[in-house]
Amino acid sequence: MRADAVSTCMVAAVYPPMVCIIAQGNKQVTVGNATLHYDAGNYMVTSVDLPVSGWVKSATPKRPYLALGLELDPKLLATILLELPKSRKETGMCRGIAVSPGSPELLEAFVRLVRLLDSPADIVPLAPLVVREIYYRLLTGEQATMLRQIALQESRLPQVLRVIEWIRQNYAKPLHIATLARLASMSPASLHRQFKAVTAMSPLQYQKQVRLQEAQNIMVSKSTDVASAGYEVGYGSPSQFSREYHRMFGTPPRQHMNQVRSLGQTSL
Repeated sequence: MRADAVSTCMVAAVYPPMVCIIAQGNKQVTVGNATLHYDAGNYMVTSVDLPVSGWVKSATPKRPYLALGLELDPKLLATILLELPKSRKETGMCRGIAVSPGSPELLEAFVRLVRLLDSPADIVPLAPLVVREIYYRLLTGEQATMLRQIALQESRLPQVLRVIEWIRQNYAKPLHIATLARLASMSPASLHRQFKAVTAMSPLQYQKQVRLQEAQNIMVSKSTDVASAGYEVGYGSPSQFSREYHRMFGTPPRQHMNQVRSLGQTSL
């Protein structure tokens, strides 16, 4: 990801489970009511699909914002985890996003991964080895507990993931907590508590953010008018859609679309 200027508006996207490391510049991201700042040498990791809003805070044409994202494969995480010494049993749920300083070993592995672009013939045999090393560094680093939750099926995370997947696929439909609780095989109160522990928001807040981000994508990619985008993502009232969009992005929908288009890209 690259940006030659600071963000003039909030850019929203759904981050999959991934690790993102900044090579130059700095970034601010917001998830629910939580705001994180990170810059060169730090890494951000997410363990579930999260609707995130971000701003590039430092970037110029001579010194652009540069970052690299690597999606995480739960099966590979589990494979590597089995090769590590067993740790004490973790309790509780971890927030699904965090920022930590990158160790010299983790940063060096990312550098080697990027350098493979200069030798394409080496990518197939060597890239999987470097990716395994990155996973190993993450599983033995500061955010190991979060990453172990992705790999360990006995944690409560898979139940929350089922609910997240349902909301992502059915965001335009009415949301009923009792239905989601049955899907997760949890009580409504337990689901609400575990869901918020991971995503920093309630299921209803999560759905609202997904709806508004999907509306943003629809208006940008299809040049759809504001009212039609609102209806498409599940809003029955154009005025309610405009109010909630303004509340989330800080700008009315039409004005925000002009700002996003002027950026020419959506960066992580």
